[in-house]
This record gives sequence, structure tokens and C-alpha cells, in this order.
Amino acid sequence: MYFTDRGIEELVERRGAEEVGMLWLAERLREFVDLNPEFETPVERLATWLARLDDDEED
Repeated sequence: MYFTDRGIEELVERRGAEEVGMLWLAERLREFVDLNPEFETPVERLATWLARLDDDEED
């Protein structure tokens, strides 16, 4: 188990029943990076990965 799994599990436990849109998620990611600029690169990588998630299926 990765250390991040605990945070992901907490997210699912606390907010797993909610539905959110991509605009809401993008704003939360921007807000997080504004508060924690040292995480800019990992957040950018996550956002890029999410944006391109279905690209392989189109090939």
C-alpha cells in the first residue's frame, strides 16, 4: 500500500457519494497549488494524466 492510499481512502469515505464536475475539480487543484506551490509539478502531472486518460482507446 502506498502512503497516498490512505488519503484516497479518506476521500472515498468522506466524499465518495458526491458527484463533482471537472470545473469544480480544476478549481480545487488550482486552489491547492496556490496554497502548496511545491506540489505544482505533481498536480500538473495528475491533471495531464486525467485529461489524456481516454487517448489510448482512440488509437
